[in-house]
Amino acid sequence: MSSVSAQGVVERASAELSRRITGLGLRGRKRSPGVVERVANALCGPAAAATAPRIPRRRRPSPRPLVWSQFILEDRFLEKFFLYFNANERKSLAQVCTKWRDILYSTPRWWSGLVAVLDCRDMRTESGCCMQRFYNSVVRRGIRGIILISATDDDINEFIKQFPVSAHHLHAIGLKGCTITDRGLEAILDHLQVLFELELTGCNEITEAGLWACLTPRIVSLTLTDCINIADEAVGAVAQLLPSLYEFSLQAYHVTDAALGYFSPKQSASLSILRLHSCWELTNHGVVNIVHSLPNLTVLSLSGCSKVTDEGVELLAENLPRLRSLDLSWCPRVTDNALEYIACDLNQLEELTLDRCVHITDIGVGYISTMQSLVALFLRWCSQVRDFGVQHLCGMRSLQLLSLAGCPLLTSGGLSSLIQLRQLRELELTNCPGASPELFDYLHEHLPRCLIIE
Repeated sequence: MSSVSAQGVVERASAELSRRITGLGLRGRKRSPGVVERVANALCGPAAAATAPRIPRRRRPSPRPLVWSQFILEDRFLEKFFLYFNANERKSLAQVCTKWRDILYSTPRWWSGLVAVLDCRDMRTESGCCMQRFYNSVVRRGIRGIILISATDDDINEFIKQFPVSAHHLHAIGLKGCTITDRGLEAILDHLQVLFELELTGCNEITEAGLWACLTPRIVSLTLTDCINIADEAVGAVAQLLPSLYEFSLQAYHVTDAALGYFSPKQSASLSILRLHSCWELTNHGVVNIVHSLPNLTVLSLSGCSKVTDEGVELLAENLPRLRSLDLSWCPRVTDNALEYIACDLNQLEELTLDRCVHITDIGVGYISTMQSLVALFLRWCSQVRDFGVQHLCGMRSLQLLSLAGCPLLTSGGLSSLIQLRQLRELELTNCPGASPELFDYLHEHLPRCLIIE
C-alpha cells in the first residue's frame, strides 16, 4: 500500500462500490478479493452482508442550448415548423437552403394535394436536363397531379417522351389554354394508365367526337370549361363512357335541357357533385331532368344559369334532400320565395351561395336564418339586404363562415351586431360602404378567433 496514496485507494474503492451496486461486480467466476476490494470491505462492510447505502443517480448534463443558426437546421424542430404551412407555401420554403429542401423532399406527406404547373412555352426554351430535373422533383415529392398550359400536340409528345414514368405516377392532369387536337388528347390519355381526374379548360380544338374516342372509364372526376365545341353530344359521351363518374363540372354556353337527361342509372348512384356554370340555355326543364336522373346529389351548382326561377329551386328542394351545398349565384330570377323552399325542405344543407341574387331581401334572409345546419352563407352583392336581415343572422349558432361583401345598404350599426356570432371563423366585409375602421376594430376586439376580411 506504500506505493499507493490514500486518496487514490479511496477513489478506487468508491469506484468498486459503485460497480457492486449496479451488479457489475457480481459477473464472472468467484475470485479472491484484491487490495481495493478489501479496503472497500473494511470501509463499507462485505458486499453480500451489508446493505449498500442508496446513492442518488448522477443527473445527465443538460444539452447545451442551440444557437439560432443551429436551431433552424435541427430536424425535429423543422418537421414541426413545416406543419404550420400548406403544401403551396412549402414550395418557397424548399428554396431556402438544401437542408430544408432535403427534409421537405424526404416524404410525400409535405406535398399532399399539390399540383405541379408547367407552361409549355417555357418548356420549349429549357434544356432537356432542366426539364428532367423538374420531372424528377415531381416524382420525388409524390406530386400526383400536373397542369399543362398552352400545350400543342408536339408538346404532348415531348412530355410523354421525357416523362415516361408519368404513365403510372400521375393520377390527375389539367390542360388549360391548349391548342391540342383530338389526336393529342388521345395520346396523353392512352399514356396515363392510372389517370382518374381530367380537366379541360379553354381547349378550343377539342371536339365532341374526340371525347367519344378518348374518354376512359377510369375517370371519376371531369371538368369541361370554356371549350367552344362542347355541347349536348359531349354530355352524352360523358354519360355513356364514364360509369363511375363522381364529380362533373361543366361550363358550356350551348348545353340544353335535354343533355341533362342523358345520365345512366349507374351514374345516378355514383355522381355526387354536379357543377353547372353559365349554362345559359338551361331552364326549369333542365332542373327536372337533374332531379330525375341524379337524385343522390350532395353538391349542386347552378351558378350563372340565369333562366332558372323559383319553381326550379322548389323542384330541387323537394327532390334532392341529400344536398349539403347549393350555389345559386348569378341567378337573377331567384327571389325570397326560393329561399322559403330551401329553408323548409333542405334540412341537411351546410353551404348556401346567393351572390348577385339581386331580388333577395330581408324576408328571404329571415327564412335562411331558421336553418340550424347551415355552416357557410355567401350573400355577396345582394343589393337589397339591410340591417334588419343581419339581425336575423345573429341567431344562427352553427354559422362559421359569412360573406356580406358588396352589400351597399348595410350600416356600421347593423354590422356591429355580428359580434353575437361567437362561433364565427371567417367574416368577409370587403366593399361594404358601412364598414368603417372603427367597426373593424370593434369586431376584432369582440371576435378574436374570427378572420375578418376587410
